[in-house]
Amino acid sequence: MDGCRMDNQQKQQIGGVIQAIGTVISAIANTPISVFSDQFQEDLDLIGNVLQATGNGLIADGQIPFTLKRIGNEVQAIGNTTVIAGMVLPLEDDTSQVLNIKGNLLQAFGAGIVLGVEYDNELGDSPSNQGITIISNLLQVSGNSLQALGGKFELDHPNEDKSYSESLIFAGSWIQAAGAVISALPRQ
Repeated sequence: MDGCRMDNQQKQQIGGVIQAIGTVISAIANTPISVFSDQFQEDLDLIGNVLQATGNGLIADGQIPFTLKRIGNEVQAIGNTTVIAGMVLPLEDDTSQVLNIKGNLLQAFGAGIVLGVEYDNELGDSPSNQGITIISNLLQVSGNSLQALGGKFELDHPNEDKSYSESLIFAGSWIQAAGAVISALPRQ
């Protein structure tokens, strides 16, 4: 390896850390904190999703081409990009919300693909590493699914109190963040 290039394992490790940082930033953005303005929280969520997409992209780039694990990470990056599109494109609010929901579902689907690969232990990871990866991806699938459910409830019930949908999004954000942080922890 020359001094300017990362090897595949380094790409995956750095990508995992960037993804984890992004999920924590997005979780903070989705936490009802009265000291933050709505615009600040939206900007923070955008930054978090950009970091998540970048991290997932690096993880995928560091994996052997044409494996399900790589595809799962690519799908997660596409999901984050879909969420980003809903945030930055000049769209109607309902269309932005639909992109957010679909982006979260894509992230959950991508993590589910990785979860399935690990469950089969196709790559021969040690049992402890396999268990950590299964737990972290299960948390990410659950968290993204809760965020999508919260968004869907908000979209379907625009005139109702948003506390229910916000609580689903809040819980889902932190569950996803926990999974991403666990995934980024160094392993033996």
